[in-house]
Amino acid sequence: MNQKGHRIEYRLGKAGSFAPLLAGAAMIVWAACSQSNVNGYVLAFFAALITGVIFAKNEKAYGEALVYGLSKPMFGVIVLAVILAAVSGKLISASGVVQTIAVYVVEAGFTGRLFVAVSFLITCLLAFATGTSVGTYFVVIPILFPVGVMAGASPEFMIGAIVSGAAFGDNLGPISDTTIASSATQHAELGTVVKTRMRYSLPAAAGALLLFLLFAKTTAGGAGTGVSDVSAKPLSLVMLVVPVVIIVLCMMRKHLITALAWGILAGIAAGLLSGIYAVGDLVAFPGGFSVSGVIIEAVTGTAGTVAMLIGVFALLGVLECSGLFEDVGAMLSRLAKTERSTEVTIVLSVGILSMVTGVISVAIVALGDLIHEIGEKAGVNPYRRANLMDCTGCVFCFLAPWTVHCVIPAQLSAQFGEGAAVAPGSVPFVNYYSLCMLAILAAAVATGYGRKAPKS
Repeated sequence: MNQKGHRIEYRLGKAGSFAPLLAGAAMIVWAACSQSNVNGYVLAFFAALITGVIFAKNEKAYGEALVYGLSKPMFGVIVLAVILAAVSGKLISASGVVQTIAVYVVEAGFTGRLFVAVSFLITCLLAFATGTSVGTYFVVIPILFPVGVMAGASPEFMIGAIVSGAAFGDNLGPISDTTIASSATQHAELGTVVKTRMRYSLPAAAGALLLFLLFAKTTAGGAGTGVSDVSAKPLSLVMLVVPVVIIVLCMMRKHLITALAWGILAGIAAGLLSGIYAVGDLVAFPGGFSVSGVIIEAVTGTAGTVAMLIGVFALLGVLECSGLFEDVGAMLSRLAKTERSTEVTIVLSVGILSMVTGVISVAIVALGDLIHEIGEKAGVNPYRRANLMDCTGCVFCFLAPWTVHCVIPAQLSAQFGEGAAVAPGSVPFVNYYSLCMLAILAAAVATGYGRKAPKS
């Protein structure tokens, strides 16, 4: 069931409707400034939900809105993906394969800033090929992140490189949901959209690569100090079957949940057959009403992230039933008078909505008809509109610290110990691709760069 609830009416009118959002935003800023982990953001979203109860005139409609948000298919997909990815990541990290790869990386000289830059390029390729930024995190972070940290790269910049690469793939990939949604809503041919989008995405990627090479920090101990006392275990490399299976299935356009499940099964089989794991290492019942093993440790470790996702999607339901999406679109559409002001409107509307919803494709689909209408009226060609929408989403959604693009990477980094944990609020400052794209977007709107329609 995914039936939208009744529109919520608030005490104090429009001011009251913004109370949950303001309460959540204030708590998020507090958590970010305090370098909080995921749990600080959990409190922020539940504070927003509780604040809304005070101002809602009809508590039943408010409750229905919460359930409506949790009934969205994307909620179930992301929660299941987080849990399954944690299991697949734990199978990899507990096998010794990370330490083994780190030894080989240091011996080859790919340490510090160079490894950060290489990680960015690898993630760009994988995200472009699979078309999923979130899925890329689950495949790449369990391997590249800890290897990079052991090879002397700063944890923050390793996460920044991976998130940047995922943003590139989401932005340019022809099978990305954002690419498909932006071209479909603006009635633009998909292949030409990808071709014209290179004007924006390739310069942003080049800028990000240069920034990582110049400014990525290394750990205090220097490159390679994390592997000085580690010996390689070549047999552990069989566990690379986990990401290989997941990547191949994603490239075959299989569902992310299916790909992760097969990856786990392949990892369990490889671990047991090679002798890396015994059954008791994976699952054990030692008595005393307890369960132990790699699998249950991974599942329980996702509790904070799952709780935050509950808060995010419940609040999304509240905001949608409050009429926020329609109000934002109507307000900004009044700004669209000239070609340039229409482009500014597209950037602002998609930017705001992608930050609020945390899902770029939702913002694109929600505003697609409106942007098509005002764009046609102002003479903005369909390819320009599609590119502005997608590039804007890959800026603002990726730079908002409460979205999956900051929270999930932070949660995955925390699995490797307190010293490697990255706070969600730190991720936007090292996401060089989205920051470079922000500069390119501003220049494109101001100067008209990329505005010319492609030749038919």
